[in-house]
Amino acid sequence: MGTPVKVTAIVGTYCKGGVIDSAVDEILAAAKEEGAEATKVYLIDQHVEFCSNCRTCTQQEGEKRGHCPKEDDMAGLLDEIERSDAIVLASPMNFWSVTAVTKRFIERFVCYAYWPWGAGAPEMRSKRKNKRAIIVASSAAPALLARLHSRMVGLMKSAVDCLGARTIGVLFIGLAALEQNQGLTDRTRRRARALGKRLAFHA
Repeated sequence: MGTPVKVTAIVGTYCKGGVIDSAVDEILAAAKEEGAEATKVYLIDQHVEFCSNCRTCTQQEGEKRGHCPKEDDMAGLLDEIERSDAIVLASPMNFWSVTAVTKRFIERFVCYAYWPWGAGAPEMRSKRKNKRAIIVASSAAPALLARLHSRMVGLMKSAVDCLGARTIGVLFIGLAALEQNQGLTDRTRRRARALGKRLAFHA
């Protein structure tokens, strides 16, 4: 038996037990059934400060992420992700994009870029993609309409790219606000579990 695959899910919903949370639970449950170790982190439970664009974290050379001077939970979250083999990044759609707490988290990924003063643009410290990622999103609108009229999935793909992961699947749940306490359809549950099984295997 080899080392179990470590999966970390970062969940940007404000509603624990809702559609996004339930979909992530199905993904992680399926991964664990295949022998993976799984951790779920709610961003609303973490202390993550806003990026102030001081660019301190972008000045050090090398592949290792830059050091942010803010004293919060962000470094621990990134350490957890860096120890993982696979990532689930999940957020409902709010005003045609990810939730504010998810966006605040993503903006701190600038530490993975080298951007010394005088340079016109940042450069990613590493081009390696040795992790796998699943993106989970939901919208009150039909899934196809929401994907066509927003850049939400593109933003989330760029985010996991910064974390050294390649996206191997997207679960976009449409019509997710028809009821106050809406559950998953059987089809969505099956898709979530299939994605979870894919995360459980070593690349």
